[in-house]
Amino acid sequence: MPLSANVSLDLDNQWAYMKTQGLDGWQSFPSYLDRVTPRILDTMKRAGLRITVFVVGKDAELEKNRAALQSLANAGHELANHSHMHEPWLHLYSQEELLADFEQAESAILAATGQRPQGFRGPGFSTSQAVRDMLIDRGYLYDASLFPTVMGPVARAYFFMTSKLPPEEKAKRKGLYGSIFSAFSPLTPYQIQPGLLEMPVTTMPLLRTPVHLSYLLFLAQYSMPLARMYWDMAVALCRLTQVSPSLLLHPTDFLDASDVPELGFFPAMRVPAEKKIELVRHTLSSLRRHWGTATMGQTAQSLTQPLEPESSETAFETQHLEPNRS
Repeated sequence: MPLSANVSLDLDNQWAYMKTQGLDGWQSFPSYLDRVTPRILDTMKRAGLRITVFVVGKDAELEKNRAALQSLANAGHELANHSHMHEPWLHLYSQEELLADFEQAESAILAATGQRPQGFRGPGFSTSQAVRDMLIDRGYLYDASLFPTVMGPVARAYFFMTSKLPPEEKAKRKGLYGSIFSAFSPLTPYQIQPGLLEMPVTTMPLLRTPVHLSYLLFLAQYSMPLARMYWDMAVALCRLTQVSPSLLLHPTDFLDASDVPELGFFPAMRVPAEKKIELVRHTLSSLRRHWGTATMGQTAQSLTQPLEPESSETAFETQHLEPNRS
């Protein structure tokens, strides 16, 4: 029986993008969560989806963001860990730094949402053996830090070309968007090492080019029909190769430059938010048409600890979630 498709959203905030890009002003932690979260919630409600939201611990720690995060939990979405300070050089952390980051993020997310994360995604797809060992030690069910694409080095080069970072800061970010070697890893969930499931972001089967929404919107800058056609090709290849997609979203897929002028450097920020959300709805509708859907935690749990039908809802209620119906 085919696996359920998943939708995840990396809830990267305005300050995190500014920090990664080397822009001053991030230190006050400017936030757009109160603006973008209602758009995310409305889109998922219309699509009939419960998704996995990877939350940055620092955002959960700040009182001004707690209402937005609690609204995601109240709507039944799974909250997972996206590190505490969203630093794409997480793979360079010492053991002590890693432990502190995990402890802070988990504590903040639990306090803000009532959910203890069972999944993790490294910022900028940063990962390492030390990170994976930490996940096992702390009882995580799955990791979602691999991005199996041949386009990682291209995206990294574009980032460096458009950033205002000094050489020493660029050196920290040289692992952004993953290694070229990850392009050859599986597209379906697998045990990356004993005790830990890897749930990679889906890329185009065979071609291994990105199919997440930010890439589709990059294409939509030039042609919305091209973006839709590209997505439809990805769906066809996933069905042909029996890959149940794990689709990745970001807040910028719901925002434009009039919402956040400071992020005008981002690709597709000139595309109106209404047009962006229309494309998001198209992809989600297509996903629901061809696959059943579940949160990443539900899928991981079904793969590692199969549940009896009569007990499945009880188990998911402990995470404030119920399975999606399709």
